[in-house]
Amino acid sequence: MKHIDIRIYLLGICAAALFSCKTMKQQAEVSVRNTLDFPRAEITSLKKEQLPAALRNKAEQAIRVKDKRSGKLLPLQWLDNDLDGTSDELLFSSEVSAKSTTEYLVFVSAHVTLPESTISTYSRFVPERTDDYTWENDKVAFRVYGPDAQQRTEEKRENGTLSSGVDLWLKRTDQPIINKWYKGYLTDPSFYHTDRGEGYDPYHVGASRGLGGSGIWLNDSLHVSKNYISYKTIAIGPLRTVFELVYAPWSKYGLRETKRVSLDLGSNFSKFEVLLQADQQIPNYTLGITLHKNEGEAKLNERDGYFRHQELIDGAFLGEGIVLDPAIIERAFVHQSKTPDQSNLLIVTQPAKQITYYAGFAWEKSGQVRSGADWDDMLRKQAKVVASPLVVTIK
Repeated sequence: MKHIDIRIYLLGICAAALFSCKTMKQQAEVSVRNTLDFPRAEITSLKKEQLPAALRNKAEQAIRVKDKRSGKLLPLQWLDNDLDGTSDELLFSSEVSAKSTTEYLVFVSAHVTLPESTISTYSRFVPERTDDYTWENDKVAFRVYGPDAQQRTEEKRENGTLSSGVDLWLKRTDQPIINKWYKGYLTDPSFYHTDRGEGYDPYHVGASRGLGGSGIWLNDSLHVSKNYISYKTIAIGPLRTVFELVYAPWSKYGLRETKRVSLDLGSNFSKFEVLLQADQQIPNYTLGITLHKNEGEAKLNERDGYFRHQELIDGAFLGEGIVLDPAIIERAFVHQSKTPDQSNLLIVTQPAKQITYYAGFAWEKSGQVRSGADWDDMLRKQAKVVASPLVVTIK
């Protein structure tokens, strides 16, 4: 009888151990380490394949992420990068103090309500104004122009725009403005050119590079593409919006560009990941920031890989900048021209099959910056963030 009791007892222990192991596999501890000397609030990405099988095999709607120290549940987003119907990444918001580590827990809990972010990223194709593609988050907004806008210009029809430059929408609210401003445009084409307390669009692009437009520098001249010819929306939000733009072959090199653009919640910088293919070797790939009428101030920092322009628009400070790996930079210079829209700060990079850079801005009326010193500090930190990503470890 005692032998039977012992066997039952041992079986119970084994069953409990197996249950415990099964439970433990349904969670993952995530350490996020910041090696820099200032605090960081960023979107952290976990590859789905890095998660334990028990987490990967659960319905995405049942996955939760929390800060281990505070116990606070965090908004999250699943991302399907290749649009094959299966998510590739899990995103969540992380906050890490200077030179420290924050611990998070990814776990299964379908009964705990997933928190929703009160702010979001967003992007979409805009047929109501020809074919803009526009994107935003709680800090900034951008847009680019499509083939219908190009055709209208070439046919000398109204509402045309011939430009592969990047436009800026200056917003001073953390709430979405894209749909609201375009809705206003339908009855008043000047709607978003007037500041009603949320911001407006006073930024002129024309044939310039705007902020982060590209080209090829050749024979003391910048050669550029026309408008994008197709788009693909990959993710809308809430933590990251992602889309792709394709440009028709251009220049004597037959250069074809596919630009994957993403914008994270809380960031002033759009990330451009550009795939380049050409019939002949291109001599360089050049990025630009418009100087408008040469009334602002430019600053070049090739060593650290950040470049800025600052100016006053309607009396308010605006800082624009580009950040990239300094190792790929050949040279940078300010190109001033008497031809309208041809004055740009230019960054000439080595020819490659792909390039990644960040383009962003900050506007005084948004409350984020007050001066060029503030903007320089933001750019300096962004360059350090790009050079030293958060170190993520999954246990």
